[in-house]
Amino acid sequence: DCFGECGGDAVEDECGVCDGDGSSCAGGVELSFQNVDTSSGTLDVYMVNPAPVAGFQVEFSGITVTGADGGSAIDAGFMISSSGSTILGFSLTGSTIPSGEGVLTTVSFTDASDEICFDTAVISDSSGQPLDFSLGDCFSGTPGCMDATACNYNADATVDDGSCAYDFDCAGDCGGS
Repeated sequence: DCFGECGGDAVEDECGVCDGDGSSCAGGVELSFQNVDTSSGTLDVYMVNPAPVAGFQVEFSGITVTGADGGSAIDAGFMISSSGSTILGFSLTGSTIPSGEGVLTTVSFTDASDEICFDTAVISDSSGQPLDFSLGDCFSGTPGCMDATACNYNADATVDDGSCAYDFDCAGDCGGS
């Protein structure tokens, strides 16, 4: 084996450490946003993790979190709880999310502002030690009217800014009236 023991079973991990767990690789865990849908109130937290992850706590700004489900966290048997601006995930059995990349979890939310950001995070290994991490860019929505029946509907809008105007509000020919 890599320790030089005859008949031993120690092998080098992906970081080149004999009998390692992959947590010493250069670079840390990266979190980013994907599939942000402000009209349905969902977003995916995408994770690239060079080492197994045993737990996470992520705080957001610009949204009120109402839940989190799915992704590699659920696949690993994690319990996920949410409250206010925070999601928390861990395993009661000691399982980990294996090294790799993919959707960590899908977050549901209300009260989206023009900008949704990661505020803070703590990501830990199976020993409870923090892993290095980086947080991706904020999601900046396009404010506008998202109601297709309104006179000033903006098909490019990703965040409803409350500006919708209807037939009785609009001057001129609006909506065929």
